[in-house]
Amino acid sequence: MTDAALALDTQDNRHLQTELVKDHATLKEALALRFKVFSEECGASLPNADSGLDQDSFDLHCEHLVVRDQFSGQVVATTRLLDSQRARHAGGFYSEGEFQLIGLGELRGDVLEIGRTCVHPDYRNGATIGVLWAGLAQLMNERQYGYLMGCASIGMGDGGIQAHAIMQRLRERYLCRDWLNAIPRLPIPERDLPANVTAQLPPLLKAYMRLGAKICGEPCWDPEFNVADVFILLRREQLCPRYARHFKAV
Repeated sequence: MTDAALALDTQDNRHLQTELVKDHATLKEALALRFKVFSEECGASLPNADSGLDQDSFDLHCEHLVVRDQFSGQVVATTRLLDSQRARHAGGFYSEGEFQLIGLGELRGDVLEIGRTCVHPDYRNGATIGVLWAGLAQLMNERQYGYLMGCASIGMGDGGIQAHAIMQRLRERYLCRDWLNAIPRLPIPERDLPANVTAQLPPLLKAYMRLGAKICGEPCWDPEFNVADVFILLRREQLCPRYARHFKAV
């Protein structure tokens, strides 16, 4: 990013700023936050759990965007970024381990994959995710990425009932395979849904839909995290107008 940090011009959010990680200490903070959320809170089975960090082979190839509370100095949100060039060095995109991405090579314009997005429990509100999106928007605009893609997770602690209910809701409005078809390598188990089940979209998945993203297929089961991952794709030119002033889609 051109500037070291970006803050939204609203009074409530001025103490929250985004920054690209440039040093090992900040990266360690981001990895520790990921461990807190995914392992301690969500129960994911992570390798090297004794380290207190969530880290895999992709992290060495990724950039990392964080939101920092300027009052406390604490990293309160993070996501990692892998573009087409870095993905070639990493052996592919992370999502390709979960999905067969038919049409990926035909997308016109550079692609940015985000993943491992999480927010500290004390900061789960519209302000924090808004600051994170604004920082991501600035980065996409400066580098002229054509597409944003990644996975949004649905917990499978109930055996997949919510995942199936949410997918029923998503298929009606957000399913689109025109640009990319994501075929899960490990589909979630079939379930009969109770008649009274209510689909509750996870906050991150809801945020993607508000941006204007589409889902590109059925979800993949990730046993390590015990979640159903939904593949999403956002074309800059189809961005929701509310966010276009940040992304400056053309």
